[in-house]
Amino acid sequence: MIKIGIVGDIGSGKSFVAKNLGFPVFNADKEVAEIYMRDKKCFIKLKKIIPKYISSFPINKKEIAKSIISNPRNLKKIIKIVHPIVRLKMNQFIKKNKKEKMIILDVPLLLENKISQKSNVLIFVDAKDKEIIKNLKKRKNYNFKIIKILKKFQLPLKYKKKKSDFIIKNNFKMEPMKKRIKLLKERILYK
Repeated sequence: MIKIGIVGDIGSGKSFVAKNLGFPVFNADKEVAEIYMRDKKCFIKLKKIIPKYISSFPINKKEIAKSIISNPRNLKKIIKIVHPIVRLKMNQFIKKNKKEKMIILDVPLLLENKISQKSNVLIFVDAKDKEIIKNLKKRKNYNFKIIKILKKFQLPLKYKKKKSDFIIKNNFKMEPMKKRIKLLKERILYK
């Protein structure tokens, strides 16, 4: 099984690339949303460390965002609780899909959390800042302050790019991007 790790800037199109590779995808952002919705133990732990912000279950992402904006150190506290749960779910996903030819790990902090050892191949999604900002502003939960804080926790993009086996340029034009993804998938599968 080939394990693909997708890396790049926030809003660069990592999830789009992951989804269009056509194999099972572990999407860490979706898992976190699921944890906030369903994991009562996580709620209790978060309420204990940031009680001023976490008021009810299921956890409201806006409350999480407020806690991070008010004190960026809260992000580290949240990560300590949420990431082990995400890692466990990722390992279950890998085990469940072990017979697949390829699986995709769409994990924003893949290199930062040293999860990249789980990947055989790293793909860096490269996009221009102007296009990324335009893309981010389309998101309903877009918050520039949060993005700025999150970026401080990420490794430099140059480092991620250097560590990657493949670089795919995203110009945010759907059809040409899908063609590039298809060609990249063929290169990975048949190299």
